[in-house]
Amino acid sequence: MENKKPEIKFKAGAISAAVWINSGQSKTGQKTEFRTISLDRAYKDKQDQWQHTGSMRVNDLPRAALVLTKAYEFLIMREKENVPEIY
Repeated sequence: MENKKPEIKFKAGAISAAVWINSGQSKTGQKTEFRTISLDRAYKDKQDQWQHTGSMRVNDLPRAALVLTKAYEFLIMREKENVPEIY
């Protein structure tokens, strides 16, 4: 299995948001590309090993909001680059 890497990752401390490129098929059968965002919190367990979870604690929420906002900005600005300007 291929080890897929995110298109871009935004980090704030132990909290990160990654943007992933996915491919699929439309209802009409055409190949399509879309992006998804994953949210992650890194922490060390009792054995001092790094672990990851999608669960956030209350103090993680400001950083989660920040990295999600950055991911959203990236997607919107990327989308805007693909739209021709009309004068």
